[in-house]
Amino acid sequence: MATSAFALKEEGNKAFKAGDFKTAEDLYSKAYVNFLLQYNQNSKVFCSIQRDSLNPALFTNRAFSRIKLQSWDACIDDSIKAIELQPGSMKGYYYLAQAQIALHHPNEALNSALTAYDICIRTHDSSATNISNLILQAKKEKWEVKERDRLRRRSDLLKELEDSLSKAADAQTREIDQKMKYLELDPAEAQEEKAEIQVSLRRKTDELRSTFAIADPTNMTRRLLLQEVPDYLIDNISFAIMHDPVVTRTGNSYDRSTLLEHLKRSNTDPLTREPLTRDDLRPNLALKQACAEFLEENGWAVDW
Repeated sequence: MATSAFALKEEGNKAFKAGDFKTAEDLYSKAYVNFLLQYNQNSKVFCSIQRDSLNPALFTNRAFSRIKLQSWDACIDDSIKAIELQPGSMKGYYYLAQAQIALHHPNEALNSALTAYDICIRTHDSSATNISNLILQAKKEKWEVKERDRLRRRSDLLKELEDSLSKAADAQTREIDQKMKYLELDPAEAQEEKAEIQVSLRRKTDELRSTFAIADPTNMTRRLLLQEVPDYLIDNISFAIMHDPVVTRTGNSYDRSTLLEHLKRSNTDPLTREPLTRDDLRPNLALKQACAEFLEENGWAVDW
């Protein structure tokens, strides 16, 4: 049975590599069922299967297949099961974050991606760049949610103020009608004053909308002025905004993930060409905080 479960898992891997993700998903499911059946008659050993490395791998493998199939809820279920069986499952958190992003849950996705990143760095896994990009994507989507809410509230406020202007104009018009009724104004004078009220209403409404437009970061002119990322937040390798900057012995700062990729090719500082190893890197906590604060208010910078 154990061989059968392992064989099914390997067949699933082959199907996945061939791009047949549905077949891979089915094979991983069959492998897990066979794996459970093997121990079903021995409760003592059955309890131990949760510590077997095959078990979490089946869930993460199937989760990856489900990402390819865009079966997001099922992917979340598998990722959570993998994490429950192996709390340090980097793939479990990584796949969980991807599914959460797809379902538009950026806050949860950011937490999952950050956990995956921490495990990745701690275990020297090679996925740091991909996970770092996912973290930035989650931060961008988190900002977009906040931005949409801000625009909705802005729209509600603008409508409320426009309604107030219209009500004030209507009240003035009714007052003129009353004066005309009691012969305090002749029809010509009343018509002239009503016209002035409408002109004033249009002018105030235009001024109000203009003021809101100028104050709106999505206003094109203002956005062009704002869309500048400070140079000190930019990675000198990828030229993208950093998320986890580290500083070298020479005082240069880089994003950790891109620098680790560089060190795979050359054990030198990218700028000074002096010898550099992974052990020489130190977190630049002040710069990391500055990057986080900037992205909190300027999520568009991820695509800068």
